[in-house]
Parts: sequence; C-alpha cells; structure tokens
Amino acid sequence: MSSTANQHRDRLTPTQARAARRDRRKRRRRLVRWGGFSAIGLLAFLFIVALFAPSLPISLGSSGAGTAGTKIPDQGGNLHMLRGEDHPPYNSVPGTSGWHYSDANAPIGWGVYSEFIPDEVLVHNLEHGGVGIHYNCPDGCDFLIRQLESMARYVEGNWLDEYISTLDPDQQADELRRARNLARRYKVVMSPYPDMDSKIALTAWNFLDKFEEYDEPRVQRFLLDHVNSPNAPEYFSP
Repeated sequence: MSSTANQHRDRLTPTQARAARRDRRKRRRRLVRWGGFSAIGLLAFLFIVALFAPSLPISLGSSGAGTAGTKIPDQGGNLHMLRGEDHPPYNSVPGTSGWHYSDANAPIGWGVYSEFIPDEVLVHNLEHGGVGIHYNCPDGCDFLIRQLESMARYVEGNWLDEYISTLDPDQQADELRRARNLARRYKVVMSPYPDMDSKIALTAWNFLDKFEEYDEPRVQRFLLDHVNSPNAPEYFSP
C-alpha cells in the first residue's frame, strides 16, 4: 500500500510534466546555440590563422631559417637610436644588424628606390625579416638595374609563381611553404649603395652576399632563404 502511495507521489502532474519538457527543450536549444557559436568561433580563428600566419611570431610549419650568403656576426637587434646620434661602425658594408632608427620613416616602405638609403634605415627593414638589394655603378648600369628590379618587385606570374608551379607538394613541402610565404609577404628594398666594394650586394639580418655579375638564381635563393626568415628578430612584423 505504501509503495503504491509513493509511486503516486513521485508521478508528475500534467503541469509539471509540461514544465519538465519545456526545460529539456530549452537546455537542448542552449546546447545547440553554444555548439553553433563554438563552431563559428573555431572557423573564424582558423581563417585568421591562415590569413595572417606569415606574420605570426610562430613557425606554423615554416621552412625555418635560411643560410644563403655569408654569415655576419650579430651586432644586436634592439638598438634603436635617434637621427643625428653617433654609433660604432657596422661590421659589414652594407650593414646587416645593429643600430637603426625607429621613427615614422624607419623602416622604409618595401619597394624600389633610386636614391641612397642609409644603413640606419635599412637595418630596421632587415630586422623585420626583409632583404636589401643594392648596386654600385659609378658609370651607370641601366640594364643591371632593370634585372634587379625584376627581383625586387613581386608581380603575378613572375619567376616566383613559375617556381612554385614546379614544386611537388609532397616531396618539396618545406620549400613550397617557403616560396608561398615569400609570395604573400614580399619584403624587399632595392636602392643604390655607392660606398660598397662590389657591384651587387644582397643583405638580410646577419647575412650578406656580394658579387660582380648578375646571377638570377643566386638572387632568387637569397630571397627565398631570408625574406620572412626567423633569423630576423622581428620577422613577424609587416
């Protein structure tokens, strides 16, 4: 008798049953909403990572640091200075690390320039994972300048796109990442440099390559190795 009475007490009334069903539906709707928001958030995060991966201070499977050129001893990265200040000499010409300006005009915008740019500006560009292409032609060298300009600017369909098309995604995945990273962020400054002892010089953070005759594969390798390379202290900067 008492067992039957307990069963009656435990049984929900119609009003209570409807309230319980409403609660279950609300919980399900909340779970669905949270699941949807979480999925959207995850997709947004993955999109942002894919979009900005080249500029993030993590490797994300990058090909790592390059080695093309001659390694130059590091003179320091966080050596900001004001214009007009003195500093010890650079240990290479052009400079590849050390003292640099940090103002509205340093680093300078990526691209091709027809006037000399001082090391104190250029070194800041190298700190950001860029490459310098420089030439010294006292008697003029219009053809060489045009050749170097073809390397200093990224144009769709140029040598880099052709190179990417030759790479096997399975066998050369690391090199393919390096080349695509260069295409996304082509950080190159080209300018004349009258005081150097060679006709052509390529610079990156702590790396220098000097030669007398134009060598396209040599320039290409230097760009692939050093643009956006984690050799540079702030390679993730724009």
